[in-house]
Amino acid sequence: MAEPMYRQIARDLRQQIESGALPPGEKLPTEQQLSEKYEASRNTIRDAIKWLTSRVLVETRPGQGTFVARRLTPVVTTLSVDQETGLGGGEGKAAFSEVEARGRKAVASQPKVEIHSASGNVRARLRVPEGTQVVRRGQERFIDDTPWSLQATYYSLELVTRGAVALLTPEDIRGGTVAYLKETLGLVQVGYRDRILVRPPHEDESRFFGLPDDGRISVVSLMRTGYQAGDKGPVPFRVTFTVLPADRNQLVINFGQVPGALAAPAVV
Repeated sequence: MAEPMYRQIARDLRQQIESGALPPGEKLPTEQQLSEKYEASRNTIRDAIKWLTSRVLVETRPGQGTFVARRLTPVVTTLSVDQETGLGGGEGKAAFSEVEARGRKAVASQPKVEIHSASGNVRARLRVPEGTQVVRRGQERFIDDTPWSLQATYYSLELVTRGAVALLTPEDIRGGTVAYLKETLGLVQVGYRDRILVRPPHEDESRFFGLPDDGRISVVSLMRTGYQAGDKGPVPFRVTFTVLPADRNQLVINFGQVPGALAAPAVV
């Protein structure tokens, strides 16, 4: 069966993009120009552009035209923790240390602190009644000035009443909140559980990451529940949500004996 005309055109344009003949940021010829070049109808050209757009090879800007999409260098995050180096985990100092070890620059906004009523996944993960007051500490994170991730951690307000008042300060807690809670309350994290969800971005996430609003680029949502020891087994005391756009992030989990070097980005 012959390949549809729009696919032939899309394949030719894709080869030009991948070879560098059409570099990132380059404006594609107009529909009329492409129609004349390929001797195809404008509807066929639109189908070819739509195929390229769905694969994030080009982007259409209203009133300006269609441009070759800029390719972002993926960030590799090691979710498993290396006990020797301390790298890994995807949050806090460990995540930033890994970014810097890869020769890139990581920065985060000042924490935004809010009091919320627990519901949904926060209520379920912390195992608290609906409406329980919780402290939310959220940050925007960047790598090389490009939006990298959004991260927010929720703690029961009861930890503040017990003395962990720094949870309410809109500043970084030196050494991290897990170390702070251990020092202040004697609360020791004995383990954590990660859930990895893939979903379309919310509107505010699309706006922050600069993602197309049609949802064709998914986000990976990491849900990490930290546990302290309890009389009847581990008890949750925090839940962290990290949102990473799939066009610039890759995740690695190590187990057992693996090469010592940091994992390089995989070719997609």
